[in-house]
Amino acid sequence: MSDDHPSSFTSEKAEKHERSWLDKLLHAFSTEPKSRDELLEIIKDAADNHLLDPEAVSIIEGAMDVSSLHAREIMVPRSQITAIRLDCTPEEVLQQVIESGHSRYPVIGENLDDVRGILLAKDLLPLALKGTENFNIESILRPANIVPEGKRVNVLLREFRENRYHMALVLDEYGGISGLLTIEDILEEIVGEIEDETDEDEEVTDFIRQVSDTDYIVKALAPIEDFNEYFKTHFSDEDFDTIGGILMQEFGHLPKRNEVAQIGPMRFRVLYADNRQIHLLRLTIVGDED
Repeated sequence: MSDDHPSSFTSEKAEKHERSWLDKLLHAFSTEPKSRDELLEIIKDAADNHLLDPEAVSIIEGAMDVSSLHAREIMVPRSQITAIRLDCTPEEVLQQVIESGHSRYPVIGENLDDVRGILLAKDLLPLALKGTENFNIESILRPANIVPEGKRVNVLLREFRENRYHMALVLDEYGGISGLLTIEDILEEIVGEIEDETDEDEEVTDFIRQVSDTDYIVKALAPIEDFNEYFKTHFSDEDFDTIGGILMQEFGHLPKRNEVAQIGPMRFRVLYADNRQIHLLRLTIVGDED
């Protein structure tokens, strides 16, 4: 007998197993899943059998979730908007841009509800060559894109792409500015947090990253001891080793993406979970429970 037979048999068996799962996947799609949950179950089964990687599943799930979200749910709230006043001097504008590190800014008149336009940081580059003499901020403003709080995020993303916008100001029912939304905020709902070179300056640990004054991205595998030290909390590590274990107990089941649980002043939203465990959380400090 040839020595090649065992390896050939193993190879054929693996190929047949992969084909069978591929056939199941194709068959499942050909019979048209009747619900979002059925479709996700098929996709996660494919990941369990190594036809898709977990990152691809997360992106697919994120893209599906975006269609059910509204602008108010993912916007940067009014209190955290960095705006530039129309009457600022060129030096003041440059200082604010340097300190905040953003690429786009709402420019306002008397208050945040009086939006005059959007300033792109790159439009200030000519100041480096021409100086600040005769500088007129109004002459370089771009039109502001204003949308209602109830705008669906998937529709807004399409408008961003079609009209080449990157930022929208969100209007509440009373006609005031309630928040701000960028194309990056939407993409992060799909693919997860996007870091750039300025993020290296943020306070970071291996498991916890601060993204605003009250928001953090937390890996579910963060040890409870590290979590307690970072947030000055007192979660017990007698029954669980990780913050994901605490959340599993709180939910009472394996949660899905975007499920929320609140423990004291901390609200946890699941950013990514598969059919085995929680992977990534967004933590918001919201104050004491009522």
